[in-house]
Amino acid sequence: MTPNATTHETERRTLLRLESVVVAFGGLVAVRDIELDVARGDRLAVLGPNGAGKTTLFNAIAGDITPTKGKVFIRGIDCTALPSRLRPQLGVARTYQKTRLFTGLTVEDNLYLAQTGKQRRHLALWRNNDDDEYRERARDAARKVWLGERLDGLVGDLSHGEQRQLEVGMALVTAPDLIMLDEPASGLSRGEREQLVELLEDLPVDTTLLLIEHDMDVALRVASSVVVMADGEKVAAGTPDEIRRDPLVHAIYLGEQGEE
Repeated sequence: MTPNATTHETERRTLLRLESVVVAFGGLVAVRDIELDVARGDRLAVLGPNGAGKTTLFNAIAGDITPTKGKVFIRGIDCTALPSRLRPQLGVARTYQKTRLFTGLTVEDNLYLAQTGKQRRHLALWRNNDDDEYRERARDAARKVWLGERLDGLVGDLSHGEQRQLEVGMALVTAPDLIMLDEPASGLSRGEREQLVELLEDLPVDTTLLLIEHDMDVALRVASSVVVMADGEKVAAGTPDEIRRDPLVHAIYLGEQGEE
């Protein structure tokens, strides 16, 4: 294969690219010169103690904030300044640390509405040709996240762990190119964390996953590659086994202070 062909193949496989991304709030630099490439099918975990800059980086990728410097590319498109409401059109789905669900609606209705949000459709009082397909996709997504028996149940009646499962389902149902999970294990019991790991491990092998997580055990079991941040910088990168053995990573976690 020629060098140009190799470069083209790499660009084709690269789904997400960050080029020297900096996020500053006044004099505080929260994210400093982050370079990152995520290929299609990768499962990348971004780890770090509280205050490392993980969520700020996540928000820059998702379009919730605009980087002070640098570029964000998704599918080769420069979307650095593109607002978050338009990122789903690029095949991006994300969850948040705090659940953002319609607790007064059913599981099926939440999964249905997630699809209408991606298509930027307006709800109507009459059924259209897409409704049956959207409802079937909603039911299929519920089964994938083990909520098939709770389709008609109100989301407000679900446990915290089940609501986290539903959030993953709402990301899956839009058939995204990139799923971004923001601290999905936050607030879960040990048993619920085990269920979450099993759920994420069972995702289709071609699913591209970007996960930020404080719980190292959860992240290292799900991820195929890992980036570790501290004080806004990328300080380590490698496979889960390499990160487990990295003395710098252990020192960072043992010495963590503060809040993010």
